[in-house]
Amino acid sequence: MYIIVINEFMNTLQLSRIYLSAILLFTTLSFSLSAYADEQKSADRQCVVLLHGLARTSHSMEKMEQEILRQGFVTANIDYPSRTMKIEQLAELAVSAGVESCRSQNAHVVHFVSHSLGGILVRYYLSQNELPELGKVVMLAPPNQGSLIADTFRNEQWFKWLTGPAGQQLGTDKHGIPGLLSAVDYPTGVIAGNDHNPVDNWMAEIIPGEDDGKVAVESAKLDGMADFIVLPSSHITIMKDDAVIEQSIYFLQRGHFSHGP
Repeated sequence: MYIIVINEFMNTLQLSRIYLSAILLFTTLSFSLSAYADEQKSADRQCVVLLHGLARTSHSMEKMEQEILRQGFVTANIDYPSRTMKIEQLAELAVSAGVESCRSQNAHVVHFVSHSLGGILVRYYLSQNELPELGKVVMLAPPNQGSLIADTFRNEQWFKWLTGPAGQQLGTDKHGIPGLLSAVDYPTGVIAGNDHNPVDNWMAEIIPGEDDGKVAVESAKLDGMADFIVLPSSHITIMKDDAVIEQSIYFLQRGHFSHGP
């Protein structure tokens, strides 16, 4: 009788050890797989720096940012004092802040989505600095060939007050920063608008051809760009337009826009 009880006890103990070993093995594998998944996620982490336009704030890029986050990117939506400094200073301040934010999030690829002046800041920064993590650049309504609006109103007090030192550097003449920058040699997609907000109609009359109320479609084009598309959006709302956001993300993922029906 005692022998039977002892045998049953030993069998139970052996089964318990087997169960315990299985649980420990499963737990170890789970932690290992989780750690591996985290490492893979970190290795694939891509960050998008968002840069707003002149006399705007990071709030203007929040809708774009939220949609980009939903696609699995991490972001750095940078606020910078666009009306208080020259382009050279703004580029170093704003773009550097975005890059450092991405690096602090362990991103291995750094993309950019910029609006208007923000695109000029990206171009200037990349002309002066190496960025090994550089991915793709999407520019929304950038005055890549300079701004006729800046040419026309640069001496007006209201224009100086509204746009600051950077606004004085956006002209089409030899002193304008856009004209001093060379062609891009990194994947760049440019989205131009050809619609007007009613408040910009009087400015649009100054600009020949299609425009978004502030920047001509032709002025947005850039030597070396990978792709270009025109969408029915105005300068002041282009970054919030659903089609623009969709195309921006499409370019970040594929390196070109969707030109299909």
